[in-house]
Amino acid sequence: MKIAVVVGTRPEIIKMAPVVRACRTRGARCLLLHTGQHYSFEMDGVFFRELGLPAADVNLEVGSGSHPAQIGAIVTGMEPILNAEKPDVLLVEGDTNSVLAAALCAHKLGIRVGHVEAGLRSYDRRMPEEINRVLTDHLSDDLFAPTEHSRTILLGESIPAERIHVTGNTVVDEVLLQRERARGMAGLDQLGVAPGRYALATVHRAENVDDDARLRGIFEGLARVARAFTFPVLAALHPRTSKRLAALGHGVDDVVRVLPPLGYLQFLALHAEAALVLTDSGGLQEEACCLRVPCVTLRDNTERPESVEVGANVLAGADPAKIEASALRMRAIPRDWPNPFGDGQSGLHIVDILLARRA
Repeated sequence: MKIAVVVGTRPEIIKMAPVVRACRTRGARCLLLHTGQHYSFEMDGVFFRELGLPAADVNLEVGSGSHPAQIGAIVTGMEPILNAEKPDVLLVEGDTNSVLAAALCAHKLGIRVGHVEAGLRSYDRRMPEEINRVLTDHLSDDLFAPTEHSRTILLGESIPAERIHVTGNTVVDEVLLQRERARGMAGLDQLGVAPGRYALATVHRAENVDDDARLRGIFEGLARVARAFTFPVLAALHPRTSKRLAALGHGVDDVVRVLPPLGYLQFLALHAEAALVLTDSGGLQEEACCLRVPCVTLRDNTERPESVEVGANVLAGADPAKIEASALRMRAIPRDWPNPFGDGQSGLHIVDILLARRA
C-alpha cells in the first residue's frame, strides 16, 4: 500500500512523524510530500533531522505568500506528483493552507483523503484555520478524530459514522517517544534559569500577530507574569512575530527574553521543565497537557476544549490583567490531570485502519 503523507509546517512534521514510522513498521510504502510552507532550516529542516525522518520525496517550496497564493501553488504543484505516483491514500494533518490544498487536489483526482486530527472546532470563522479544518473534514474519506469529543462534533455535522475513527492524537506519540531523549537538552545553564523558575511562551497566530492591540496586550501580559513570579518569561518567537514587533516599533520588556526558533528537542526539554506555558498554539496546548505543565492559552477560544475540561488549560485572551491572573491561578494547581489525548499509539492505529481496509 502506498500512503502519501503531506507536511508543510513544523507542527505537521512533528505530528506526522509517528505516521511515517508506523508505515515503516507495518511495511506500507510512505511517500513523504513537503509543501514548503515553512521553508528555512530553522523552521523545518532541523525537525526532520532531530526526529530521524527521511528527506521528503518532494518539496514544492511554495514559501510565504497570501492564503490564496499558497493554496493555488500547492494545488498546482501537487497535481502532477499525485498523477504520477498514484497513492492509495493521501494523509494530511491539522488545519493549515497545506492541509486544505493537498486534500482538495487529491479529492479532485479521485484519491482517497485521510484527515489526521479531524473534528477540531473553535467555532470562530474569523480564523483561517477554522475554515481549513472544516472544509478538509468534509472533503475527507477517513477522519481520524483524536477524542470522542471530536467524533461527536463530526457526527453533528452529518459526517457518516463509518468514516470516523477515534485514534488519539499523534502528538502524544511523539512526546512520549522523545521526552527522555530531550532530557538535558534545554540549555538552562546557558539561559541562566533553573527548572521550574521560568515560564515559556509562544505567539504566532494571525489573530494575535496582525492585531496591534492584541499583540501589545499579550506582551504586556507576559511582562506582568514575569514580574508576578519574579522569574523570566522565555518567548520562542516565530520570525513573523519578531518582524511584526519590529515593524510596530514595539519594544519587548527586559523580563521577557526573546529566543529564536528552537529545534523540537530543545523546545520539548524547555517545555517539560517550565513552571507554565503561555501560548496561542493548539499543539502546545496538547503537549502541555501530556507533560503536565499548566497552560495559559492566549486566545479567546480553543479547538482543544478537552485540555480545559481536565483542568490543564485556561483561556486568557489578550488582556494583560487576565493573562496575569490566569498564570497565577494555573501555577497553583496540582499537576494531576488525566491526559485526554490518547495512548501514544495513534500513528499505528491510523496506519492499521488504512491497511485493514486494503486487506
